[in-house]
Amino acid sequence: MDTKQQEAPKYARKGRVSTLLEVLSVSTKLGLTSFGGPIAHLGYFHNEYIRRRKWMDERSYADLVALCQFLPGPASSQVGIGIGILRAGLLGGFVAWLGFTLPSVIALVAFAFLLQGYDIAGAGWIHGLKIVAVAIVAQAILGMGQKLTPDRNRVTIAVAASAVALSWHTAYSQVLIIIAAGAVGLCLYRKNAAAGVADLQIGISRTFAVCCLALFFGLLVALPLLRSSEEFGWLAMFDSFYRSGSLVFGGGHVVLPLLEREVVPTGWVSQSDFLAGYGVAQAVPGPLFTFAGYLGAMAGGITGAVVATLGIFLPAFLLVVGALPFWNGIRNSPKIQGVLVGVNAAVVGILLAALYDPLWTTAILEPMDFALAVILFIMLVFWKLPPWTVVLAGAAGGMLLGFM
Repeated sequence: MDTKQQEAPKYARKGRVSTLLEVLSVSTKLGLTSFGGPIAHLGYFHNEYIRRRKWMDERSYADLVALCQFLPGPASSQVGIGIGILRAGLLGGFVAWLGFTLPSVIALVAFAFLLQGYDIAGAGWIHGLKIVAVAIVAQAILGMGQKLTPDRNRVTIAVAASAVALSWHTAYSQVLIIIAAGAVGLCLYRKNAAAGVADLQIGISRTFAVCCLALFFGLLVALPLLRSSEEFGWLAMFDSFYRSGSLVFGGGHVVLPLLEREVVPTGWVSQSDFLAGYGVAQAVPGPLFTFAGYLGAMAGGITGAVVATLGIFLPAFLLVVGALPFWNGIRNSPKIQGVLVGVNAAVVGILLAALYDPLWTTAILEPMDFALAVILFIMLVFWKLPPWTVVLAGAAGGMLLGFM
């Protein structure tokens, strides 16, 4: 009896370690293959975490995406952190972020040191990766649309959201679209919201969540007061990137003006180096927020890269950890379910808009580009090949198109 009691915790620890390693393995694979920006990343996540591994049901995934769209910061990274937390606890969220983020950070820091000055923006394989993103997002829209827009009203919400997103480009447009869709969903579906929404198993206490939210706001106020008056210092750098990660909605390209205002006028990075790094950032997988790693490396070497990367992503982690423990109670309310019905339909519409602009408009330039996109889409949807093979096929196809 004593032996069994002593061995049980070992097996529990072994199971937890294996789960963490699984999260790290899957997130790292996504970090190496997820090209195309935050909207495309949601498609990669949907394919890997939901369709293939079924770590969450479709409704819970859509609700998590909706939550992260409301929060400031990199939405796709926050979704990945949330999935990691739901799968393996707080450490699972960190591991999921690390696996998804580290490959692009390493690549961008390497580019900062080794490939600065080379023009790779027009490389054929990069163009092929943009076409891969078109196929990935199209697959995500197909799968999520079937689940989240099954009737006339929800299709209408999705199409209206798509039209507004395409015609109104501001930093807050997506947030306002989601709020409006939630209001419509509340009016139409609050009395007949879907029943049986699965509870998310969140191993985080509300007390700890409140502490994370307090730390988020505390750092936002305290760091500008504490930073050194010197032109360059690690605390000053951390503050600049922390505020950039805290004050942007939509993530991705929206953060670029904030970063430019923080690093160019201070003299940390020249305008030409900033633009060169932005071009390089388009060539690597993973979140665009890892562009901070490049900027930190240019300003302060490896230490600068670490400080900048941690600074820009810490707000995202604190907000997700702070919000998730309250999400179950909120999302299971009948009225909130009605709101989420509208919000989830709007998310499909936003994905549809992103499929056209910027993905389609920057990737499908010739008839052969469209042909390659269709082939990649068929490989994903009908042949059901793993995404990494589609990424390789897209890169090879882009290089081939470059010779034609």
